[in-house]
Amino acid sequence: MTISPAAMTTRSAFERRSGSKEGLSHLQTGIRGRWLATALALLLLPEFLLAQSMPGTGASQPAAVSSASATTGGASAPAGYILSPNDQVTVEVFGEDDLRANGRLNPEGNLSVPLLGSVHLAGLSLTQAASKLTELYGRDYLVHPRVNVSLLSYAKRRFSILGQVGHPGSFEMPEGSPEGIDLLEAIALAGGYTRIAAPERITVRRHNANGDQIFKVNAKRFTKGTGGSFRVEPGDTITVGESIF
Repeated sequence: MTISPAAMTTRSAFERRSGSKEGLSHLQTGIRGRWLATALALLLLPEFLLAQSMPGTGASQPAAVSSASATTGGASAPAGYILSPNDQVTVEVFGEDDLRANGRLNPEGNLSVPLLGSVHLAGLSLTQAASKLTELYGRDYLVHPRVNVSLLSYAKRRFSILGQVGHPGSFEMPEGSPEGIDLLEAIALAGGYTRIAAPERITVRRHNANGDQIFKVNAKRFTKGTGGSFRVEPGDTITVGESIF
C-alpha cells in the first residue's frame, strides 16, 4: 500500500500537534505541583517560626541562662539575717553612683560610708540597715533617698569540737547556715563519733554577753528519733565524752 505525500504531511502535522498537547499537559502538571509545594511551605512557615521562639527551645535557652547569671550575685542571706562584724556588704543609693560603698564591717561592726563616715550596722537586719542609712542620708544630705543594702559574703564563723570524734578541731559554719547548724551535723563535719564515744555525754560551752553558758546534751536520743535536736552556734565549743565501758 502506497501512502501519498499529502497524507504523510497531514499525519506529521497531527503528531506534532498531539505532542504539543502532551507537552503542555506535562508543563501544566509541573506548574501545579510546584505551586502546591510553595503554598504548603508558606502555610507551615508561621508554625516553624513560632516553634523557634517558644520558651524551652534550644535557641532561647542561652539568653535565659545569661540573664539569670547577670542578676545573681553575692550571698543568699536567710530571712531576717542579722549582720555581724566582718560580714561584707554593698550599699547602693539610687541615682547616686558616687555614694556606692562596698566593704566589710570592722571588728566593732561599723562600715565606712561616703558622706556619713563610720556607721554601726552590726546587730541589724539588711532591711534595718537600709532604713538606718536612709534616715541618715535624708537628715542632712539627700531628699527622699532610696538605699539598698546587700550581703556579699559572710564573716567566717567557726565552732570547735573536742573529744571523741574522728577529726577534732575548729570548723567553719556551712555557707548556707552561717548562724548555726544541728549538733549531729556538726559532729558529722568532725568525722563522726569514735568507737569509744559517749553521745549521751556531750558538753557545749557558749560565750555570750552575760558570760559562759554550759549545756549538757544527750545526743544519743537524737539518733533514736525520740527527742528533738540541739543547735550549735558560732563560737560554741563542743566536747564529746568518752564511754566508761
